[in-house]
Amino acid sequence: MTQTMFTEPEERIALREAVAKLAGKYGREYVEKQAAEGGKTTELWQEMGANGFLGVNIAEEYGGGGGGMSDLAAVLEECAAAGAPLLMMVVSQAICGSIISRYGTEEQKQRWLPGIAEGAITMAFGITEADAGSNSHQITTTASRDGEEWVLKGQKTFISGVDEAQLVLIVARAEDAKTGKLKPCLFVVPTDAAGFSKQVIPMAWSAPEKQFTLFLDDVRLPADALVGDEDAGLVQLFAGLNPERIMGAAFSCGMAKFALDRAVEYAKVRTVWKAPIGTHQGIAHPLAKAKIELEQARLLWQKAAALYDAGDDFGAGEYANMAKYAGGEIACNATDVAVHTHGGNGLTVEYGLANMMVAARLGRIAPVSREMILNFVAMHSLGLPKSY
Repeated sequence: MTQTMFTEPEERIALREAVAKLAGKYGREYVEKQAAEGGKTTELWQEMGANGFLGVNIAEEYGGGGGGMSDLAAVLEECAAAGAPLLMMVVSQAICGSIISRYGTEEQKQRWLPGIAEGAITMAFGITEADAGSNSHQITTTASRDGEEWVLKGQKTFISGVDEAQLVLIVARAEDAKTGKLKPCLFVVPTDAAGFSKQVIPMAWSAPEKQFTLFLDDVRLPADALVGDEDAGLVQLFAGLNPERIMGAAFSCGMAKFALDRAVEYAKVRTVWKAPIGTHQGIAHPLAKAKIELEQARLLWQKAAALYDAGDDFGAGEYANMAKYAGGEIACNATDVAVHTHGGNGLTVEYGLANMMVAARLGRIAPVSREMILNFVAMHSLGLPKSY
């Protein structure tokens, strides 16, 4: 056989190479400079959009590349591996773009998808609440009808990039007319809407993308702000959450690759006792272990993305959760090994690894904690009794 059973298509390999080249022009130094000065990665974002990289998962008829989640995750992984990750790709293109593509009306698709595909429109995603945590059934943000309008009330927290977004896809709960119970619904809310406000959350790591608490005080929306069917509930929501986990895993894997590459370069040239430190197994073995774990995590997100692109939502959910778990683990492990390989240099600003250690830790927490992923795998993959 001249071809292995598992290789990425030539088109995706070419896509990776093009993205790596573009993102490499900016790199870690550009991102850190923007973060330190309170700036954004606008130039990189716009150039990525102009080259068609942001919208590779959006249908061609709406200005995208006609590819799938496998392609979009590859783009994000390469950006992160170049030291220039774009967090809003997880939110705007993967979550919001996927939900609108699958459940939006034709008018909604025409209105929002072309802008999302080219990066002219950035849409944040608001689901997390302070008291709900990982339990989406406990969301208290409500949507009630008032004539032809909807009225939203509630708060959201840890919502990424709202200062860069023109719109936020808000998860609220509306009353079912038949049962009186509250059901999850999705609404597109302009960030300049009356009653909508935000407050930045100071974070311990430095990044251009900021985190916010959102306040929705009687925000009035037209009827067509509702995305999809108000009775579809969690089905529509998970059309965006599976891509979120896949993209989170790809993001973490790219970050791990960046850290591992820097550590390997350093281990080859840093000489102590007349030999490069990479000749010592105490340095080489942790790096080799990180490489193995990285490739395992990459295979998981690639399988999850392939299942999602094939329309197998449950299969995608199972592997997207496992991929997100593995990605978070290798991001933490690889950045830790990279810092240790550099010794004291690993904690300096010059080498850019210490800040990455804190950022990598997010992969174990968000968008779903690794403990909840273990609960999911125990229950759904292994058939064990529900533990929560």
